Amino acid sequence: MTLTVIILTLTGIVFFYATTVGILRFPDFYSRLHAAGKGDTLSSLLILLALMLYNFHELNLANLLVAMKILLIVVFIFMASPTATHAIVDAGYESGVQPWTKKSEPED
Repeated sequence: MTLTVIILTLTGIVFFYATTVGILRFPDFYSRLHAAGKGDTLSSLLILLALMLYNFHELNLANLLVAMKILLIVVFIFMASPTATHAIVDAGYESGVQPWTKKSEPED
């Protein structure tokens, strides 16, 4: 059980790191938001699942209720994060933010 918790946590951290790299390296507003929306949701899910499993070190009613609360947080993140990302992209589109296009390089 502990190994599973460690693997889930480390995988979540790796996805958070990849999200950060994507936000810093991608060329435009839309691709950066795509990286943020997808990576943040997945990494949060993995880390919260690890936390939920870690909470079951002793099975009793209190730990079961805490696990249910964590599960509700996961459901909220899965509803709120894509919705917020979509709203931000829509606001950017309505404001006239242009997507990145690869410009042809000048020939030497």
